[in-house]
Parts: sequence; structure tokens; C-alpha cells
Amino acid sequence: MRVIAGTARSIPLVTPEGMDTRPTTDRIKETLFNVLQFELANSCFLDVFAGSGAIGIEAVSRGAGSAFFIDSSRQAAACIEKNIKKCHFESNCKLIQSEAVSGINKFSRDYNKEEFDRLIVFMDPPYDKGLEYPVLKILMDSDLIDEDSIIIVETSLKADLSETEKYGYEIYKEKKYKNQKHVFLRKG
Repeated sequence: MRVIAGTARSIPLVTPEGMDTRPTTDRIKETLFNVLQFELANSCFLDVFAGSGAIGIEAVSRGAGSAFFIDSSRQAAACIEKNIKKCHFESNCKLIQSEAVSGINKFSRDYNKEEFDRLIVFMDPPYDKGLEYPVLKILMDSDLIDEDSIIIVETSLKADLSETEKYGYEIYKEKKYKNQKHVFLRKG
């Protein structure tokens, strides 16, 4: 796995061993960032269930102002730290080793909304376990997101996220791939 584009282009990234993480393929990553290309400049990118941190690192490489990574796994946290250093992004990336909801609470203390044009939240939780819902609820209940915020959930093809409407979200785009999809949400 590597950074595809931007200032850290072609830098190889380390990934946690085992089957607990699913690294996003270069092709899917490229498609995701083609969708986000005009939204990244001066954004704050929050990578929840971050795994190796590859998505947040790609965002910073392509122009995001900063990235925060949330993952509870020690092995994932070690990979994220190594990848941040390999890309020389220590000044604009921060790791929060925590489960997702507690990590969002910690993030909210460090995030200064006035510094950035928008918040982009990307989450890639274990598929079909409903772990995205507590994160979406806490985000909606906080003052972190607004009408300019973008939330992307990577999930299985069979997942139905229409229930997010009861939390106040609107699904405005869905991008399907061979084995998964990206669901794009915004505050409704």
C-alpha cells in the first residue's frame, strides 16, 4: 500500500498484520479522492476506525489542512504513527488511540472549527455491525459538523444506511464498488 498522489506520492505505508483491517485498494482510494478533490483544500479530515491511517494521510498529501486518526487498536496506532513519520506529516496529523465515540469527544476538544473551511469525516468500521450509528449520533449531537461538513461511511454493499435520516442526515451520494460502497452524508 502507498500514498497515491500529492506531496507524499509513492511513499509506501505499513499496515497492521492480520485480518482485523481491510486496507482500501488504490483504485477505490483514487475514486474516493476524485469525488473529494475540490473539498480537501484547508479541510480538517477525521479518519475514524483508521486502521493504517492511509485515507487520512492521502487527504493531507492531497491538500487537507490536517488529519486526526481514531483507532482503538495498539497495532493500528503503531502503524498510523509510523506512516505519519514516513510522510513527514507530524505537524498536521494527530493520533487519538481510543474507541470511536470517546475518540470523537477527545477530538472535539482539539478541533478548532475556525481554522478550517470544513470537516470531512471518513469512517471504515467493521462491516455490518452497526458501529457507524453511535459515531453518527455523537457527531450530530455535537457542534462539530455543519452544513458544509462531509461524512463518508465505507460499508458493505448490502448495508442500508437509510436509518441515518432519523439522526438528521441526508444521503446525497453513494458510490458502489465490487465488494463495498461509500455512502456520502451531510447534515439534513
